[in-house]
Amino acid sequence: MTQSTPEAGQSPVEKGQDATVPLPAAAGGGPVSHAIFRLARLHRMFAGQLLRRIGLHPGQELVMMHLWELGPQRQTDLVRLMDSDAATMTRTVRRLEQAGFVRRRPSPTDRRASLIEPTTASHALRREVEQVWTHLEDLSTAGLSPDERTEALHTLERLEQNLVRAAAEAVDAAEAAAGAGADGE
Repeated sequence: MTQSTPEAGQSPVEKGQDATVPLPAAAGGGPVSHAIFRLARLHRMFAGQLLRRIGLHPGQELVMMHLWELGPQRQTDLVRLMDSDAATMTRTVRRLEQAGFVRRRPSPTDRRASLIEPTTASHALRREVEQVWTHLEDLSTAGLSPDERTEALHTLERLEQNLVRAAAEAVDAAEAAAGAGADGE
């Protein structure tokens, strides 16, 4: 496997690469993880630049996508859908509400809950979000053939599945350890 970044002290040009951050020696055991970190950082930066033009911050468009697709949702359901935490979702919904893209209304089935729903103004935003995501996709996959795009997507999905499986195994191990500790008392 070839290294995607130059070794410390070498410029990307010397290795014929366009990497933005050299691979530190301490990350030598994880060049794929380092590449994912760099890619995620750049992707988020470009997404932020494009989204700011339409009045959103990264992540807010994902909440809106779920609301447009699924309709009104409880905030706790948005937390689960987005694999977020309650505090982050509260801030996100508050900002979207202040921008006029969502509103809260009482849940007809649960007095304690309110539903977050997209506003009419947000539906006009949907087309712009779709254009931003298309542009971001084009930037990210420039120069790749359709087959290479498909293969990249499959590879990313496999990497995600690996991490989801590892996270589930860690939870299972923690629960087993907690159960063993409770049995020993």
